[in-house]
Amino acid sequence: MTTPTSSRGRRRAPTRIERAAGRAAALQRPRVVLALLLLLALTCVMLLDGYLRAEVGGDQRVRSGADSSEVPDAILDGGPILTFRGGQATTVSVPAKTIALTFDDGPDPTWTPQVLDILRKYDVPGTFFLVGSMVSRYPGIVRTMVEQGNEVGIHTFTHVDLSYQSASRVDREMEQTQLALAGAAGITTTLFRAPYSSETDAVDNYSWPVYQRLGKDGYTSVFVDTDSDDWKRPGVSDIVKWATPKGTRGTSVLFHDAGGERSQTIAALPRYIEKMKAKGYTFTTISGVMERQRAADRQAAGGGTPAGLRLQAAHHQATGLTLYEGKALVAAVAVAEWTVPTLSVGLAIVGVAVLGRFAMMLVLARRHHRQRNGRRFAWGPPVTGPVSVIVPAYNEKECIANTLQSLARSTHPIEIIVVDDGSTDGTSRIARDAAESLGMTNVRVVRQENAGKPAALNNGVRDASYDIVVMMDGDTVFEPDTVRYLVQPFADPSVGAVAGNAKVGNRTTVIGAWQHIEYVMGFNLDRRMYDLLRCMPTIPGAIGAFRRDAVLAVGGMSEDTLAEDTDITIAMHRAGWRVVYQEHARAWTEAPGSLGQLWSQRYRWSYGTMQALWKHRESLTDRGPSGRFGRVGMPLVVVFQVVTPLFAPLIDVFTAYSMIFVDFRAALLAWLAVLGVQLLCAAYAFRLDREKYRYLLMMPLQQLAYRQMMYLVLIHSCVTALTGGRLRWQKLKRTGEVGTPAGAG
Repeated sequence: MTTPTSSRGRRRAPTRIERAAGRAAALQRPRVVLALLLLLALTCVMLLDGYLRAEVGGDQRVRSGADSSEVPDAILDGGPILTFRGGQATTVSVPAKTIALTFDDGPDPTWTPQVLDILRKYDVPGTFFLVGSMVSRYPGIVRTMVEQGNEVGIHTFTHVDLSYQSASRVDREMEQTQLALAGAAGITTTLFRAPYSSETDAVDNYSWPVYQRLGKDGYTSVFVDTDSDDWKRPGVSDIVKWATPKGTRGTSVLFHDAGGERSQTIAALPRYIEKMKAKGYTFTTISGVMERQRAADRQAAGGGTPAGLRLQAAHHQATGLTLYEGKALVAAVAVAEWTVPTLSVGLAIVGVAVLGRFAMMLVLARRHHRQRNGRRFAWGPPVTGPVSVIVPAYNEKECIANTLQSLARSTHPIEIIVVDDGSTDGTSRIARDAAESLGMTNVRVVRQENAGKPAALNNGVRDASYDIVVMMDGDTVFEPDTVRYLVQPFADPSVGAVAGNAKVGNRTTVIGAWQHIEYVMGFNLDRRMYDLLRCMPTIPGAIGAFRRDAVLAVGGMSEDTLAEDTDITIAMHRAGWRVVYQEHARAWTEAPGSLGQLWSQRYRWSYGTMQALWKHRESLTDRGPSGRFGRVGMPLVVVFQVVTPLFAPLIDVFTAYSMIFVDFRAALLAWLAVLGVQLLCAAYAFRLDREKYRYLLMMPLQQLAYRQMMYLVLIHSCVTALTGGRLRWQKLKRTGEVGTPAGAG
């Protein structure tokens, strides 16, 4: 932390408060980084899974009739195997009475194992041209494939037509598939077949440079001269007929073991093998064809495979960095394959919980409003006796005068106790001057050494003269009738505490408008719901009232957590007191004006709430009022304020995922539907609070920006809760712009 300087420029030693703040900031930075890394890791997993799922579907031909004037005639009229030995393009034909059985688009967890079982049964090798994304998702199938003696080649990583891709994209498609093969089976390969390719006469001016480029890199490109067209699903008989070469001609025949429903292929393959063997054909791999070509131009029909023929000559053992990167890729994909379905289930649960919460809030909020605003409703005889208003303040020079000015207009008799918690900016002097200028004789200013907000509140409670104490923040202003409304519920002897209606005063900025929506929709609808369920978890620090004896009986404001307001509220419930919400008691508070201050405030709130819940966890097994809150209030708070918000980002993550990788229009409509439900709830909340609807125009942007920050704050809080840590009462920078309710706008 930078050493402070005095007004004369001399360096002075930092105060105890400044040293503590510096230590707290230093401790939190690693946790913020860890929270961001967790979110980044989730994003990377989703992106990886989406990239992998850009996989082959039904086969298709991208173009036809393209110009091939730049392709040598020897290639167009040549055999199905294209090599560039010595830099010279050469084609190789399959010898007579020989079949190179090839399969495209795998591996597939349903169809490829069945194909392998058939090949093993008939002792026939195959050459499989694999899609890298599928290899990384199903490495075990590839491993079995290679161990069984079959040969593998590259069919790109995402089944993209390379003819129109950049050189870097071509390299990436090949390298990623090689890494997938290395991670799955510990090999690399020199065989390649382009997606959507067929016979060599289809090579055109677009694809020829790609084959030349890959040939220079040592790849052998493989085409077909007989196509079963099984992807069309024409029927088993037609598949067998179309895959059968004419006469005794050797052939590279194409089947598919993935990319669609392949039951006809599975049924046709045994019949085809039996038919061709009966005609005297032998089966080999692409490497087997090339080896045979080098061993002898022709073999006697049915002569079998020459001794020593290598059927997997295209395979090379993966070593070094390639092997380790391949294993890392396969491991990362395994994580993605496990994570995404799990998150999908979580999304369904979160969706149900969110919609259930909205429905519950709307129903109970309406009931609460109608009940509390009914003509016959009354808490009891009017409460007219004076009460004590406690104002804890730490460096509130910008706001304290406005706070006292608002209290001077109170229509209810009050005494005011300003507890200066070691301020260094003259807060206590400003408070005395303001009281004197306003002619307020009911103001006492108590100074104490800096000890935190709970200690300041406890000091005020001890000094209070009356049985009811109202607590407010030093940056808050009350309306004239606020205290009168706030204390009326104490006419009911079962009521021990009352939560007021905190409103955002500085709502003219974008951040302020977002928080205004949050306060009206989230906080106040929630409090109406919790009030009726008799399990309200938090009385806001900006405006709350308590029976003084009840506060003292539960030990006062605790310093055990960062959320002393939540802590004391739960303690009141456990002691058997009823906690209610008074919507007409309004307080205008200055919300944080920057993202950094907002982060600090919300981090303290969310982490403090977790601390308070953990502190009072024994209520889950208690009897009586404590047990009731533990088994009703605690689960609701955990589900609605911790678990649901923590997993709510899944909605946004999966929306983005679906827009990019699945169906943009459907995902957008789903997101708009959720937004519509939220707008409905917000509009009803604004109606209950008689707020102007124009602020709801900011809600879509709030969902895209503000809400994401709240997610990060909650993740940060969870990381802190898991790793341990404490924070002091954090002081936010105030401007004093919230003067009177009229000025708040």
